[in-house]
Amino acid sequence: SFPDFTEMMKALGYPRLISMENFRTPNFMLVSEVLLWLVKRYEPQTDIPPDVETEQDRVFFIKAVAQFMATKAHIKLNTKKLYQADGYAVKELLKVTSVLYSAMNTKGIERTEVSEEDSSKFKFDLGSKVADLKAARQLASEITSKGASLYDLLGKEVELREARTESIARPLEINEAEKMMKIAIDNILEQVQKTKDMLNNVALDEANLESRIEKRKLELEISQKRLQTLQSVRPAFMDEYEKIEEELQKQYSSYLEKFHNLSYMEQLLDDHRRTEQEMFEEAANMLHLMQNRLKEEEQNLLKSGNNDDSDVEIQEDEGSDSEGEEKQIMKQRTAMETKVQG
Repeated sequence: SFPDFTEMMKALGYPRLISMENFRTPNFMLVSEVLLWLVKRYEPQTDIPPDVETEQDRVFFIKAVAQFMATKAHIKLNTKKLYQADGYAVKELLKVTSVLYSAMNTKGIERTEVSEEDSSKFKFDLGSKVADLKAARQLASEITSKGASLYDLLGKEVELREARTESIARPLEINEAEKMMKIAIDNILEQVQKTKDMLNNVALDEANLESRIEKRKLELEISQKRLQTLQSVRPAFMDEYEKIEEELQKQYSSYLEKFHNLSYMEQLLDDHRRTEQEMFEEAANMLHLMQNRLKEEEQNLLKSGNNDDSDVEIQEDEGSDSEGEEKQIMKQRTAMETKVQG
């Protein structure tokens, strides 16, 4: 969670205070600063470029940090969430801070109120530990091999002891000693002659190498001059290339404008169709209501026409009024039907 992240960063000795409000909106500068600080805390000798001004620099920075954490600490980070630089990035930062925090606790460092001087002195140098581990493994392998050879020699000590006592007890003969010394001197003289021959060969090789170096230098100078001449000469197709590039830029701008206009017109067409559909539905509902109303009025008129004989005179007097009402009803019905058909 976010409070755990702030407490861990405070315990690790991060110089700034981090609050939840910093990650309400994407804050890539703060995320890159925290990542660089964690990487330096993990291995101070690492070299990751801190430039995050452009989009390409930010992508390169996130990839470098994720690759470093995957290779050195075996921590898999989600680059997309880190690039978002919001609350989801805090979950990825927690993976690194939790490892450093647990390592600090195992070494016996107190979690509360870590001063800036103590945090600057505390360095988690993993490179030196890896070098020491390799040296220890090499020494262990050498110790085992030496022990095995010593064990074999001690097993042969019984046989070698008898031969050693016999050679010591045997009287020394001067002639044999002289022969052995002459043989040894001849061998040494042969070795000296071989070393002299090798030295002479080395001198010849050195002269050959110097001549080759001189030739390479001359070739390098010639190639550099040729490169300068090629750089100074402008290619024949550059003018056409620049013209085509300008035309392409114009075509692209016109394409963008047409695409925006097309999308806007499509949106307007959808809105117009939606309003027409709503108007049609509203007219259908009105027609249905008018039909129901006309049916009710016709039923009322039919009921009024079947009254008693005592009211016949009154109906004759008011016949003109009922006929006028019926004509108005018929006119309203025909008008509504013509509207719906239209």
